[in-house]
Amino acid sequence: MSDETRQEKSSVESTVGGAAKTGKAIANIAKGAAVGGAHGAAIEAAKTSKKWIVVIVALIALPIIIVAMLPSVIFGSLLGDGTDTPNGISDNAALIQNMTDINSGISMILSEGLTDVLDRIEADFAASGCDGKEINNPFGSDVVFNANAFVSQYCAYKDTDAASISQEDMEELLSANKGKLYSFTYTDEEREVTSESSSEDREAETSEDGSSEGETSETTYETIRVYTIAYNGEAYFADQVFHLSDAQKLLASQYAQNLTVLLGDGVYQGLSDTEFSAMGLSYDGVVFSDGSTQVVYYNQLDERWKYEPYGTDTIGGYACGPTSMSIVVSSLTSETVDPPHMAQWAYENGYWCSGSGSYHSLIPGAAEAWGLTVEGCTASEPQRIVDALTDGKLVVALMTKGHFTSSGHFIVLRGCTSGGKILVADPASYQRSEKSWDLAIIMNEASKTAGAGGPFWIIGN
Repeated sequence: MSDETRQEKSSVESTVGGAAKTGKAIANIAKGAAVGGAHGAAIEAAKTSKKWIVVIVALIALPIIIVAMLPSVIFGSLLGDGTDTPNGISDNAALIQNMTDINSGISMILSEGLTDVLDRIEADFAASGCDGKEINNPFGSDVVFNANAFVSQYCAYKDTDAASISQEDMEELLSANKGKLYSFTYTDEEREVTSESSSEDREAETSEDGSSEGETSETTYETIRVYTIAYNGEAYFADQVFHLSDAQKLLASQYAQNLTVLLGDGVYQGLSDTEFSAMGLSYDGVVFSDGSTQVVYYNQLDERWKYEPYGTDTIGGYACGPTSMSIVVSSLTSETVDPPHMAQWAYENGYWCSGSGSYHSLIPGAAEAWGLTVEGCTASEPQRIVDALTDGKLVVALMTKGHFTSSGHFIVLRGCTSGGKILVADPASYQRSEKSWDLAIIMNEASKTAGAGGPFWIIGN
């Protein structure tokens, strides 16, 4: 290997290592690393230099790199740049759609796992000789999981067998071990059962002296087996199914964070402690009527639901996406959908991104589910946005660091003023929603890496 090739290989490894730890994708090669790990970084460089194929071959032999390679393996071809396959790493929309499909597949398997544990409980009870049973199931029919964790652990488990990595293979493995997803414990309780009877509803019993008895009570005892269901969790799978080493667990964790950053809405919204801890906030009945369309306002920090769940997260901290779509749907249709209901719908339909908020595809997905028209719009089309707002449509915008957030945040553009400024409905701030904003601020601070047609979605009825 030449000195030049060694230097190139070292440079790629350094870039990949940094990307694996931070999940940041700035330059093309760094972006390739965040999307496709070592493979992605090498591919980005290979677009300008064929000699990088040597680097690719060298890197593929390293088990430690396989975890970082997963996106290109799951979503595209192993040695292609994504342009030759509908699920290539260069297609962000395809990445998001595939991850949504993976969420749905895992959700179905976990539902099967719940059915499996209930069947095991039934079999245990049948053989117990107990008189009755109770089941404490904190999950109901709801299944909470971290798809990114399952995906990254599966990749680490595959080690160097990259050719066999696929969504179908992962689902087969999870399904084969669905009996390990949930477990149960039980305790047997002796319970006193008292029954009463009277001479009015039974033939009077005759005592030894010939008198009839009135009401009597009879005490018996029953044994009730009380079951409690537990979700073993992704950590259990890492140990008991994938059998990951500590190093593999670390890499899997780093990769899962990268997926979250890549596919999520910008990680935790960066709400200040003052914003999140503010007490007594309620916006029940608030409506904005100063734009072309009357807008029903919802705030994710409303005391009525800010601590309600969005997956395993909270609406207050992570549900700007569902709250924005609550505003849109409640304003453009005859249906009223508040943030808890929209968050539950988003979760059930695979749009929740653990620890990060929502997949970008939530916006067009929810719009279509409620029968609304939706069109993606880029930041280079300001006139389209102004025309849409003037025409009574609403626009959901994905914002990055600036006036609205320190990281990532969905807001709703709800109209224009006579002076050409933009009216907004910010699901995290009523104060910002009362202001009018320069269009330049909105366009400049919109996400540069949004998928699913964003960073703007024009929605109408």
